[in-house]
Amino acid sequence: MTRQESFKRRIRARMEKTGERYSAARRHLISAGGGRPREWVSAPEVADDTVRAETGRTWNEWCDLLEASPVAGADHGAIASYLADEVGVDGWWAQTVTLGFERITGRRLPHQRPDGTFTVSKSKTLDLDPDELKALLLDENAHADLFPGLDTEIRSKPGTRNPRIALGGGSALFSIDPAGEGRVRLTVSHERLADPEDVEQWRHYWGEWLDALAE
Repeated sequence: MTRQESFKRRIRARMEKTGERYSAARRHLISAGGGRPREWVSAPEVADDTVRAETGRTWNEWCDLLEASPVAGADHGAIASYLADEVGVDGWWAQTVTLGFERITGRRLPHQRPDGTFTVSKSKTLDLDPDELKALLLDENAHADLFPGLDTEIRSKPGTRNPRIALGGGSALFSIDPAGEGRVRLTVSHERLADPEDVEQWRHYWGEWLDALAE
């Protein structure tokens, strides 16, 4: 990150000297051996070829544009609004480009949400009736068997379609989608995890939990 900041200062110095835009000055320094290609802190979820085909720019070009923009240091919402309103990026892609920019520059880690917490999800198709599964999740008396060793608290109203249960220092949302022939697609999204280390722990837990439920 120190090398990257030093390179940015050299880019801006060239901009002042030549009047070039940020991206042009950066390309010149790299081609002349004056700097290294951008080092990504973490990769975005969308491939570089895809974002170029859909938006006309690569990830590095989007990062160059945003770092030279008035919203370079702004929050997620302000960056997305700038892309939509000032650059003309479609709303969904404005969010995607913003998230990719945050991932590449280290402003957001993988699985991190705008509020700083982390989310991990696991899914599986099960031979279960959707209504029976929902009733089981909303039955606190069944939680000792469903989630052994964990303290739980139902956070949903009785008639909710997708139950939410507080457990493990976060909140798990159970999205229940009928898959036909008495089957259901169950997705568990464990939200509001405090640390990135929690992601792999709970990814493993929910994977084993879904396998056990299937049996």
